[in-house]
Amino acid sequence: MRVTEQTLEALSIGAAILGTGGGGDPLIGKLMAQQAIAEYGPVELVSLDEIDDTDVVFPVAMMGAPTVFLEKVPAGEEGYMAVQRMERHLGKKVTALCPIECGGMNSMIPFVVAARMGLPVVDGDGMGRAFPELQMETFHVLGVSGTPACIADEWGNVVLFETVDNYRLESFARACTVKMGGYSHLVDYPMTGTQVKGTAVRGTVSMAIRLGEALQEAHRSHVNPVEAVLAATRNTIYGHGIALFQGKVVDVSRRTSDGFAVGQARLQGFDEEEGKSMVIDFQNENLIAKVGDEVVASVPDLITLLDPDTGYAITNERLRYGQRVVVIGIPTPEIMRSEAALSVWGPKQFGYDIPFIPLEQAYPDFYRRVGVPLEKEKYLALMPPLER
Repeated sequence: MRVTEQTLEALSIGAAILGTGGGGDPLIGKLMAQQAIAEYGPVELVSLDEIDDTDVVFPVAMMGAPTVFLEKVPAGEEGYMAVQRMERHLGKKVTALCPIECGGMNSMIPFVVAARMGLPVVDGDGMGRAFPELQMETFHVLGVSGTPACIADEWGNVVLFETVDNYRLESFARACTVKMGGYSHLVDYPMTGTQVKGTAVRGTVSMAIRLGEALQEAHRSHVNPVEAVLAATRNTIYGHGIALFQGKVVDVSRRTSDGFAVGQARLQGFDEEEGKSMVIDFQNENLIAKVGDEVVASVPDLITLLDPDTGYAITNERLRYGQRVVVIGIPTPEIMRSEAALSVWGPKQFGYDIPFIPLEQAYPDFYRRVGVPLEKEKYLALMPPLER
């Protein structure tokens, strides 16, 4: 697939949905990528099966608190500088780039660098969504080292990391990013083609593009945009999304702490949810949603707030009092639900003493009706029998 300036419009819409409230503002990322493609030409999006085993693949991303980007716009050279430094350190030329996460701004950053360098971007990532920390990658869960890694800022400072494990990479790179003003651009988890094919979540960039295109078509056809988004998730490795709540934002608390945007949103229900309230906690990305005392969705499943009139995702840095929203959940790909994976990004890793309950199990009647991907049919067997 050739990714053009027009393709990026759809990608930015879908990436915001998969970003679960975080991942950085897709508008800024889109403008950066569009400028790069306008100057250097379209970028090829290639499937994992098109990557050679001996290829050298660099994940490229931004790191830091998404709220910082609203006031401190990137210069545009940071990712390119980090890639160049990694090439010099390894003594190898990169042959393809990929996102570390497919949500928000970070779905765009590889295209900024790829256009300039004439490289393809791999259709896959390490999260299938967005997460706040560097070890929260399928690359990490499946045994890839995050280092060597390097980060760069808009002033031309580049820092190289060699750490004993990926948790220390997160800690050291986060501290350095804070000193760089709250965000940096990053290259980590340098991989061979064999490694990326064995560890990435497949097809996530094209998935984001399809979500965006579905919403664009909904606007042209004047159909319900939220329903169009949910329908577009159906025949994917995720499975059908579900509407969880509709309400008005009545309070948002938000702060930047240790390089993260941390906070909570409170919603007051309307229509079918009249008299109910929902609380959503976030650390860059939405982590857990509760209606009253009941947890209705949690990481790693995706929790995203949509504008009910447009279907566009609302990122946490743009969430405001008085906004009317529809909260949707999207089941995470099955590669994200292994025991090893949940030990890295399950609810307990964020301080919640609750088990992870997949959306398919939490809403059995809905998923009996709409179906699940083949690899998730095991959840149907766990569902309670229908009441007669």
